[in-house]
Amino acid sequence: MTSNTRREVQAAMIALLVSVAIGSLLALGVGVSPGKMWWEMLERTASDPYLFGQVLYKATGLALCGLAVALALDAGLFNIGAEGQITAGVLVCATVGAALPDATPAILAIPLCLAAAAAGGGAVGGLIGVLRAKRGAHEVITSIMLNAIIAGVALWVGNAVLFRGGTTRGDAIVAGAELPELGLGGSSANTSLVLAALAVIALAWVRSRTTWGHAWRAVGRDPAAARSVGISVARVQTLVMTASGALAGLAAANFVMGHKHAFEEGLGRNTGFLGISVALLGRSHPFGVAIAALVIGFLSQGGLAVGDFVPKELTEMLQGVVVLAVAGASVWIKRQPEPGR
Repeated sequence: MTSNTRREVQAAMIALLVSVAIGSLLALGVGVSPGKMWWEMLERTASDPYLFGQVLYKATGLALCGLAVALALDAGLFNIGAEGQITAGVLVCATVGAALPDATPAILAIPLCLAAAAAGGGAVGGLIGVLRAKRGAHEVITSIMLNAIIAGVALWVGNAVLFRGGTTRGDAIVAGAELPELGLGGSSANTSLVLAALAVIALAWVRSRTTWGHAWRAVGRDPAAARSVGISVARVQTLVMTASGALAGLAAANFVMGHKHAFEEGLGRNTGFLGISVALLGRSHPFGVAIAALVIGFLSQGGLAVGDFVPKELTEMLQGVVVLAVAGASVWIKRQPEPGR
């Protein structure tokens, strides 16, 4: 383990410990024993196949969005547009899946819907990248604007074309495009979990083992230095934001192909914003993001599991506490001297 990796792991562990401590104080504040709260969250979630499956379901979407944010952070960009990119992916994926002939086999339907989801999210991410690279428009501002625009466009398209029978749900995708469930107590967990795991492995390999991975990390560390050795910063920023958007768009596989099997207004909402927490807690490393997605998924579902004696608002606050703890731990770790100095 390199010195830098060790410091990143330390920051993540400190953040988790601080989050647990603050969560315990919050529990005391509402008259609940911290030990009972944490134990019941663990015991109920681990022993109930449905609750455990729901953790995996939530972690799948969070992992893909966390990877999207982490990839952009690696290149010195802050993609807070994953929320809109998911919406675009869900809309395009569900529309393509519903438009396919009923007899379309899975070997064709699944890749087509996955490609559509990635293309929808990638188009939004690419637009943000182009505006940053060509016009100098800050990606945070354009992401915020596009989140609102895409949400409005998706609702308009749904009302005008997709929604059926006075509902906010569109036509079902063809059977061949549906992803099998994992069979965990009737939970929503499905085989898009495999897609998320493959994305983690692939991004980790590209990030550390390829010239392209080193190029985008060089741009993130020092754009001027990267430019001086012949790297096109504008090209890297555009491509990274496109890939980042595609990863976020792929979360549609979890929501549309693996669970709802149709477009629904608000499907996947807030997953993109929570993906920021996942990327920060995972220290922008793909494997760290995978672990962080499980942690945030556990906090989200575990909070519901103990809803009979813990206020729902408390567990929602814990997710924000994690982000603040990560920020504070990062600052503290950076101020510590390097070993041997």
